[in-house]
Amino acid sequence: MANPAVPASEVNAVLSELLRTPLLPGVRKVAGGCEDPTVARVGFMAVPDIGPWLRHGQLLITTPETLARVTETFKAFVGRLSTRGVAALAVQFGADGDTLAPELVDAAESAGFPLLVFHGACDHPAARDREQTESAQIDAMFGAERLRRLLVDVVMGGGGLPQLTEVIAREMKGAALITTSDGREICRAGDAAERKHLSACPAVDSTGRLRTDTVEGGLGLHEFDGQFIAVSAISANHIDHGRLALFTGERVMTSYDQYLVERAASVCALVITREQAVASVEERHRANFVHDLLLGRAGDHDHVVSHAKTFGWDFDRPLVIVSIEPDPIDEPASAAPARLPVVDRQAMAFSGAIAHRDPGAAVTALTGETVIVMGVGTDTMALVRDLVTVVRGEGGGGRRPFSVGVSRPTAAIDAVPALYSQARTALTVGRRISGPWTVTQFDDLGVYRLLSLVEDENELETFARETLRELTEETAEAQDMRKTLEVLLATNINIAETARKLHFHYNTLRYRVVKLEKMLGPFTAQPELRLDLSLALKITAMRGINH
Repeated sequence: MANPAVPASEVNAVLSELLRTPLLPGVRKVAGGCEDPTVARVGFMAVPDIGPWLRHGQLLITTPETLARVTETFKAFVGRLSTRGVAALAVQFGADGDTLAPELVDAAESAGFPLLVFHGACDHPAARDREQTESAQIDAMFGAERLRRLLVDVVMGGGGLPQLTEVIAREMKGAALITTSDGREICRAGDAAERKHLSACPAVDSTGRLRTDTVEGGLGLHEFDGQFIAVSAISANHIDHGRLALFTGERVMTSYDQYLVERAASVCALVITREQAVASVEERHRANFVHDLLLGRAGDHDHVVSHAKTFGWDFDRPLVIVSIEPDPIDEPASAAPARLPVVDRQAMAFSGAIAHRDPGAAVTALTGETVIVMGVGTDTMALVRDLVTVVRGEGGGGRRPFSVGVSRPTAAIDAVPALYSQARTALTVGRRISGPWTVTQFDDLGVYRLLSLVEDENELETFARETLRELTEETAEAQDMRKTLEVLLATNINIAETARKLHFHYNTLRYRVVKLEKMLGPFTAQPELRLDLSLALKITAMRGINH
């Protein structure tokens, strides 16, 4: 395929100054208020899908004929121009008339986006590359149509994402990568050299995840020391399904390539939605079966093992239950396309991570959580933490935080409901004690296991408040003194050791002990009181009292 470079037309002037030049003869502002943005360059729009050619600070010039071919609403179109930092849109008319669609004018006025009309040719040095620019856009449109036809033929022949990736890599002469919306690889294709370069690209982290939450792996065209990557969203029905990335280390990529990648991504979206429609029916059956299993109503051992095999699961072995739940966070409103529900995304991520580590494991998205029924290994917790590391990517990367609870093992299917309860307890208590991103095994809860069995939460909190008294108040001093008490109890009232751990002078700590005993009683001399205080401190941690 041809790959023409399109030079930019730099101007660097405020819009009002530029309007006094021959660039836009007879210009008239139709909408956009009294703002006077800085124009860094002039661009031209000859095709309706202008996205790859948009630049920040750009005065975009087009014609009414091109605008008539725009398929999105004018509100969405103007919103996209504004979001990308386009300075203004100028529409060039011939000798007769200069009437724009009312919807376009209303959208520009509502967004405060400058909308201009003018007549005649652009007589200005910044317009000297117009013919070349528009020709490149039209060539790209025909090239994209050819690629789209090739990809649609693959889809009509029953091909999936791996086959589409192969065609994209071959036709665009690079390494193609399809990922989830947060960058986890689904499939890739390309020759060995390009794939090797892609793995070392700054747009990909050490775990192989595309850095979708950084500039390097974000949407658009990026260059790294002569290597290029073009990234496009795979979206359908206003839902963000993933990313398509093309990497080249042997040739220069331009907006032309970005345009092709975006068009190819639209075909990938067709395949993803098709596969999701089929998978949703199958997933409903799997989820219903696992739900019944966790409630103890899936049948006897032999029936459960046999039915699980129809889904590719191996339940005829010692099992553990893993519960994964998104941590509650305040998510700001976003103008980006909606994504799949977070539990579905996390279930997909864990399913991909565990596939080659435990092929017989079941991963299911239930209401509000992901549940894994997996085999017991030589180090089950090491495997769980490995899965969490893979799903989080490198350092979490801004993805939705989650907490994990792990049950004890069992070889009896009828014990699964009890294991599920253990996993939920481990998750809930572990998150209350340690916060988000916590991975907790039920056996590690210690005395928290006993406290979690107390159904009357009010009684627990009353005991804690009556035992700790002023230390449960919502003050910095109360929290500081509570910390001192925790370390004293942990060191068995060893004053010197506690002072060292808290970085206090010995006499300062002695003073604090006297103060604490005035509040709580003579705990240094009464083991029973120390036990009560220790339990009360654990209740405050578990219930989040004034934390």
